[in-house]
Amino acid sequence: MGARGTIVAVSISTARGEKKRPIPVGKLEPDHGLAGDGHAGSQRQVSLLAEESIAEIRRLGLEVSPGEFAENLTTEGLILHLLPIGARLRVGAKAVLEITQIGKECHTGCRIFEQVGTCVMPTQGVFARVVRGGEVRAGDSIEVIGDG
Repeated sequence: MGARGTIVAVSISTARGEKKRPIPVGKLEPDHGLAGDGHAGSQRQVSLLAEESIAEIRRLGLEVSPGEFAENLTTEGLILHLLPIGARLRVGAKAVLEITQIGKECHTGCRIFEQVGTCVMPTQGVFARVVRGGEVRAGDSIEVIGDG
């Protein structure tokens, strides 16, 4: 099939705009998002960021971990921000996501921007809606199954 990668971490927070904490298993709910997350039910149901993007900030000297950019799914092996709007991704055994947005404006007081003068979410963060639900955990595959 298409390009593929791996889920490095699944992270949630109950409030928007804050660092997320890793969880062992997440439940992606159709047309809602990641169960228990503050963004579930919003226009940006699920947020994704590639480990390769996080590495750019580490090279600037800031030690950051998955979830610190408020992303739900941290991936490795797929350059997410180069995928087109409408691309579909199979996550784990069953879940399907559809990319709805690439990039976003950083919120005021972004700790990462304040410390290193840049952030990757405005250009490399990806947002998706849940087309088909399912469980997701670190180690699961993520694969492009349609390019929109």
